[in-house]
Amino acid sequence: MLISSMIMLPVCLLAQARLSMIGSVLDKNKRPVSAATVNLLQAKDSVLSKVALTGEDGTFQLENIKPGTYRLSVTAVGFAGYLSDSMVITAANPVIRIPAIEIAQAEASQLNAVTVTARKPFVERKIDRTVVNVDALISNAGTNALEVLDKSPGILVDQDGNISMNGKPGVVIFIDDKPTYLSGAELAAYLKSLPSGTLETIEIMTRPPARYDAAGNAGVINIKTKKLKQKGFNGNISPGYTQGVYPKSNNSLNLNFRNNAFNYYLNMGYNYNEGFNDLDIERRYVNDDGTPHSLFSQNSWIRRNSSSGSLRTGVDYTIDKFNSIGLMLSGSKTGNRGTVNNKSYLYNGQGALDSLITADNVDNRDYSRGSATLNFRHKFKQTGRELSADLDYIYNESHADQYYRNASYKADQTVKGRDDLSGIIPSYINIYSFKSDYTQPLAGGVKAEAGIKGSLIETNNIATYNVIINNVTYPDYDKTNHFTYRENINAGYVNFSKDWKRVSLQAGLRAENTIMRGHQLGNAQKPDSSFKRDYVNLFPTFYMSYKLDSASVNQFILSYGKRIQRPNFGNLNPFISPLDKFTFYVGNPFLQPTIAHSVELSHVYKNKITTSLSYEYYDGDINETIELQGHQYYSRPANVGTAEYLSLSVNASFEPASWVTVNWFGLAQYVTFKANLYNNKLDTSGYNVITNFNSQFRLGKGWTAEVLGLFRGDIITTQFVLGDFWTLGGGISKKILKGKGTIKLTLNDLFYTRLNYGLINNLKNAKGRYYNQGDTRLLGINFTWNFGKTFETRKRSNGSAESETQRI
Repeated sequence: MLISSMIMLPVCLLAQARLSMIGSVLDKNKRPVSAATVNLLQAKDSVLSKVALTGEDGTFQLENIKPGTYRLSVTAVGFAGYLSDSMVITAANPVIRIPAIEIAQAEASQLNAVTVTARKPFVERKIDRTVVNVDALISNAGTNALEVLDKSPGILVDQDGNISMNGKPGVVIFIDDKPTYLSGAELAAYLKSLPSGTLETIEIMTRPPARYDAAGNAGVINIKTKKLKQKGFNGNISPGYTQGVYPKSNNSLNLNFRNNAFNYYLNMGYNYNEGFNDLDIERRYVNDDGTPHSLFSQNSWIRRNSSSGSLRTGVDYTIDKFNSIGLMLSGSKTGNRGTVNNKSYLYNGQGALDSLITADNVDNRDYSRGSATLNFRHKFKQTGRELSADLDYIYNESHADQYYRNASYKADQTVKGRDDLSGIIPSYINIYSFKSDYTQPLAGGVKAEAGIKGSLIETNNIATYNVIINNVTYPDYDKTNHFTYRENINAGYVNFSKDWKRVSLQAGLRAENTIMRGHQLGNAQKPDSSFKRDYVNLFPTFYMSYKLDSASVNQFILSYGKRIQRPNFGNLNPFISPLDKFTFYVGNPFLQPTIAHSVELSHVYKNKITTSLSYEYYDGDINETIELQGHQYYSRPANVGTAEYLSLSVNASFEPASWVTVNWFGLAQYVTFKANLYNNKLDTSGYNVITNFNSQFRLGKGWTAEVLGLFRGDIITTQFVLGDFWTLGGGISKKILKGKGTIKLTLNDLFYTRLNYGLINNLKNAKGRYYNQGDTRLLGINFTWNFGKTFETRKRSNGSAESETQRI
């Protein structure tokens, strides 16, 4: 199948010629200037389109340029700035060779006089992804990766750290093109450990190309971290402090030393966070005739504090102009401390108090993560031909220490009973991964890509629970368990792309073989159990863009992708994990993977307004479900049947004035869910609406300001209706220290309206609702300082190798 696809796909491809620009930068003595920054700016508004660094021979190349009107700016330390006249680029000439650019040495009085500013847009649209520039948003300063995602178009993060994209769960997170292999609380803890100051861009892919893993129904979010490109020693430091009801702090340090063939880098982050949740839960029970049976009402006051540190360091070595190798080491450690004061009231059908239960709970969790990556890249003499390989090892470890102290009382406050529950839950994960990618230009301008990947995940999860009654400790065999899991995925893919004057096509096919083994070791009362599954899936992807005019004012993009959502290994563990005395989480060893099909048609106007119509169909959708047993709720993942999403979205950027930029995202969606759930028929449908905006104001003299807002209507998903909310925030920034420093003041959720509440439906003779208020109104201050010295080095005999000195 793969071989036949490689043969047939190029025959099916149409295309559009790629535009590129080649040039050189010289000083007045005609000597090459290396490490100069060359920016291709849109002539109208100076928005950055492309950027390149000159090599040691002074040459540069800008690729994949769209037709339009541009200006070139050149900056280099020790030289006066250069800004060209406007130039019109058309598709008639696919390779533009411009005359050598000569720049003069800067006089002492001129070193700070010439400033050419290339302003990156907040959002950029490409054929297969949307790119968000993190630093383009003032309010991202002093935050972490999870908060940055929450401000990106179409992405929402709930108060538990769960991430959804365009109203859909099932998002897979990558860091620098590598999957995190994390979900739930562990993923949230890891993303909170990454300060925003270490992040470069967010790549949002609802239908990722074939080189990416097929996992993730809603798509892939690829977080790109910063890596400074200037020669010499450079860095930046960014401390930040935020005050809500409780204090928070995010701090980062980025260092880079680049000289000749070596590049060393280090990113460090430290995060401290105190917060709270005020959670109310209400569950109403009725008899078969609809009359009231009982009422359960619970309030939980939750206090949490966490601290985390992250480190990422590595070295890249350019062996010669064709070969480079790199080593990266990273790690993070997070400690969460939580206390819960809980009161639960039980009322009879007449509304009279029947009993009261109090609980004082302690939940402490620690997460550690370490990884090592070895990568290699070889560029062949033929332009565009390249081979790369990556070898990764990741280790995750978590420890939870839980203690639940419960007391129950009659209506007259006399004690009915007391019991304590303690739990120790360690978890260990080892991940091994290898992948290799190959790129080959073919005849007729076709670009072919192929690759392989193999990954092995081994987990070891232990839970030991004890009940203490009257100072006597008993093992709790309903909750004590030992679960091991092993997953091996082997994959291969091919991908072809080609451009014509107005048509661009990309098509790919990925094959994945999954081998899963799970073993529940049991205990003195529970028998052993195990499961195994082996399956092979094919995942096609297709993208086509058509430009209605040569200047790309209007273009259409059609895309299709097939994805898979495999169950998380924690979801397959069948044992019970308590959240409190009345709410439990239970795994499901019978879960099957979800298969999703997605098609989208988009119209792009001047690369500023993108309107998209999409349809997605999920077969065997994995979602949270609630089963009711008496007054106890059991949350369990299940294949709920089918889910369908019909969506219309608009992502726009426009400038009502030369000093104002507005970015707006809107989504309207019709959803349906159909399933047979715990012997009840589930047939739910409704409308979801999400919209957010940010407005940026350039006030002059280094001052900028920002206002941003978000509205989410009711979200319907299986048994749940998530309530609507809106929020408004903003920020202001000022450049200082001759442009090397920036100070930013931010305000989030000004009116304290980000309330998390909702309904739980499709329960037999019962309904539930919840209200959850967190520490969301935040005032923050952040300072960023860029420092370092850039210098030129002696010319090497191996020619222009600067572009190779990048992490693979």
